[in-house]
Amino acid sequence: MARFGSVITAMVTPFNDAGEVDHAGAAELARWLVSQGNDALVLTGTTGEAACLTDEEQIAVWHTVRAAVNVPLVAGSGTNDTRHAAELTGHAAGAGMDGVLIVTPYYNRPSQAGIEAHFRHVCAATDLPVIVYDIPVRTGRKIGSELIVRMANEIPNVVALKDAAGDPAATAEVIARAPEGFEVFSGDDGLTLPLLAVGAVGVIGVATHWAAPVMAEMIGAFKAGQIARAIELNARMIESYEFETGDLNPNPVPTKAMLRAIGQPAGPCRPPMGFGPTDLEERARGVHQRLYA
Repeated sequence: MARFGSVITAMVTPFNDAGEVDHAGAAELARWLVSQGNDALVLTGTTGEAACLTDEEQIAVWHTVRAAVNVPLVAGSGTNDTRHAAELTGHAAGAGMDGVLIVTPYYNRPSQAGIEAHFRHVCAATDLPVIVYDIPVRTGRKIGSELIVRMANEIPNVVALKDAAGDPAATAEVIARAPEGFEVFSGDDGLTLPLLAVGAVGVIGVATHWAAPVMAEMIGAFKAGQIARAIELNARMIESYEFETGDLNPNPVPTKAMLRAIGQPAGPCRPPMGFGPTDLEERARGVHQRLYA
């Protein structure tokens, strides 16, 4: 069993119509996600609109969800400012978090040496397990395989990688060279099955907001050697993968539309994301119906 489980959702942050954090909705959504088969939750990550939350709002969300569920919780506490990320990360343990997710410093586009210095400084601010988050499409920088392996070997609390870099061959190299016990999670729903094939332990997903039962079955089938069944289940989720994000409707706009469509707390996204097209909820209902047909 992976440290945080195999199916983990990077949970949205529900807002009310005034754009304020809906704490009752966050607790309700967290409980529902767990009931759907999620082993753990990531809070205030990219899908949780962390970039549009104040530190106080993020910490309050951590406390709210910790009081609502008993599964492992991981706080997305990374920012592009090293000192800020370290300070925010230092609050995670006191909020009852079981780990932290630290993203590559975005926008600044630091060198590999700068990325390494950032992670070493932030990791030193906590004793909690750290999941390194590599998502170059949003951050503008890829964490090199050499650096990931070095951090896994040299920084005691770096225990996992959320891999959204889109290069399974490079992921296979990292897994082969990382120390025993270092875990890799797919950070791209559509690449979960390929990454399982090179040694990933699970997914930190977005479509898992509504597809967790199918994702869990797929991962279980793969691990049981039922490859044809895993391929079949993955094919069922392709429409969900395509729906969850895109240039016209970037994540988390479609995810919140899906949650509204199936009666779960979500509300709008904060600007600059907003609601998305008026037909998005109707499209979401169709995706959901076909997934479970």
